[in-house]
Amino acid sequence: MPSFPSRLAVAGTAAVLAAGLITPTTAQAATRPGDRAVALRWTALGDSYTAGVIEATGDETDPRDGCARTVESHPEIIRRDLGSLVDLRNVSCSGATTDGVDVTAQAPLGRPLPPLGTDPNGPYPAVPPQIDAVDAATDLVTVGVGGNDLGFAEILKSCIELGAVQLGQGTPCKDKFDASLPDRFDRLRNGYDRMLTALHAKAPSAKVLAVGYPHLVPENAALCQYGNLLQFGTFTAGDLGWARTALLEPLNALIAGSAAAHGDTFVDLYPASAGHSVCDADHWLDGVLTSVLPLEYAVVHPNATGQAHTAALVENAVLGR
Repeated sequence: MPSFPSRLAVAGTAAVLAAGLITPTTAQAATRPGDRAVALRWTALGDSYTAGVIEATGDETDPRDGCARTVESHPEIIRRDLGSLVDLRNVSCSGATTDGVDVTAQAPLGRPLPPLGTDPNGPYPAVPPQIDAVDAATDLVTVGVGGNDLGFAEILKSCIELGAVQLGQGTPCKDKFDASLPDRFDRLRNGYDRMLTALHAKAPSAKVLAVGYPHLVPENAALCQYGNLLQFGTFTAGDLGWARTALLEPLNALIAGSAAAHGDTFVDLYPASAGHSVCDADHWLDGVLTSVLPLEYAVVHPNATGQAHTAALVENAVLGR
């Protein structure tokens, strides 16, 4: 696992930042004369894979606006590690789509109580588009989004239900959703391109890091135990293989391609997380549940270990390593 710099290495990290990412451009110097000695101004955008959300990533941070950002999410890990070197505005939000980043307000659901209850502190007011936290003074934008545009939650729920009906046989979820995937990916491609265009217009001097998704499903779906709620529940093995090759891997490829087209950096979580899927012994993501007793839902999200590995890769990209 790539390690974060220790507090003893902060001075060296500061030197890297000063020499690289936060060296002032003409536009930045004109906008903020003389303040380049201050912290790197960073805005973190994204969905639940950025926000953290699940109990396995710790308590929620303040303000508790329903977006369920947690203390062990990767932006918060980096905030703690780099301390005064960064000025983080973390507006990631569970359930976000590309529209929620740059176009529309979002009605956040908070952290629902199991089984499928509602957050006792809800309902929450709508939160503005995440791009409102970005401005011309922003040095760095990280954004991790796209799964909700494809309907990850809808597909996950259907795959579990259909797999139970089929008693683990066949590919009922693939049969239901496969024909809709080209349109879903077309909408996401358009949305991602529009979002990156809007971010560059709002923060023309910022470095933009597009963060991908980790290895949720193992290469060998037979590693996953049918009916195991700590894994994928009643997903069939055939549907798990389909989800990996038809959804997750093309999603990462789309994000990488869009980032490259805009001159941005793609943070690829997929290779490093191979062997650490939901169904691997050393898993960096939890399945339908994190635990049975006490009952803790995860709904297939990175746990604290997964978030820490994401943080290491994102920090490496920030520092140009």
